[in-house]
Amino acid sequence: MSHPAHVLTPDALLMMVTIERTGSFAAAARELGKVPSALTYSVRQLEDALDVLLFDRSSRQARLTAAGDELLREGRLLLQQMDAVANRVKRVASGWEAELTVAVDKAIAPHAVFDLMEAFYALKPPTRLRMRSEVMTGTWEALVSGQADLAIGVAAERVNSTDVRCELLGEHEFVLTVAPHHPLATVPNPLSAALLAQHRIIAVADTARGLTPMTVGILPGQDVLTLPSMGAKLEALLRGLGCGYLPEPMVRPHIASGRLVRKEVDAPPRVVRTHYAWRQGVMPPGMALTWWLHQLDSATTRRALLDLHEGLLL
Repeated sequence: MSHPAHVLTPDALLMMVTIERTGSFAAAARELGKVPSALTYSVRQLEDALDVLLFDRSSRQARLTAAGDELLREGRLLLQQMDAVANRVKRVASGWEAELTVAVDKAIAPHAVFDLMEAFYALKPPTRLRMRSEVMTGTWEALVSGQADLAIGVAAERVNSTDVRCELLGEHEFVLTVAPHHPLATVPNPLSAALLAQHRIIAVADTARGLTPMTVGILPGQDVLTLPSMGAKLEALLRGLGCGYLPEPMVRPHIASGRLVRKEVDAPPRVVRTHYAWRQGVMPPGMALTWWLHQLDSATTRRALLDLHEGLLL
């Protein structure tokens, strides 16, 4: 029997990821350029070395066992860490990162983010830029798991990590709005929690995968419509599909035009302190990350990232 350290190679972990993503050994073999029998043999070797079953053979599809699911989760982290090491090596050689990944919370104004991207590319840097759109805990998770180098829109409760440097971006005021034809539109303010609980609330799903996702503003027993983006949530509010909280600058023009009605709630205002964050290491940040941090040090840039929502919603 092979030692686990001899079979837990990057190729073996990539094989596991590919099988899980494609849903079958045959499809994974085609993608990896192997014959199915060779792939099956590699999985058997891995199972023998670990002395566990990684796939449930009773199904025609490649379904992971609990052990296989754990290996896949840890394997993905190992592959990400290997990529991070390779990127750090390249950064030492050139000063510019080979790739910079920025995780941006969906509550951040996308128009301002595109302004920053445009200014960055005007420098003609050798760094490839990868942008990730996340929600709540998912923004923090992307950073601490090594999937992002910079996170913009990190909640205040996440700023106590010794391995991560956080700086205040500003405060978001989230306000409750409904369409003019929604039943709550004509109810006198402030609305009680008991009354709100009787109406559907529209939420954007937390994108955390490994950490525990957050739920904010949802009352016990309340019907929930969960959507993938702030833009989708705004569209649902405009159609009267429910009530929901969004950053005040995002809904401001729609309130002014009468397409949405702002409602006061019998509760303290929802003001969220948000931060930007990056991992601290023994080496100074590369030139690309340094440029982004310099831009975020500007009060004008920080305000734009919170306020500049008009005209573009993702």
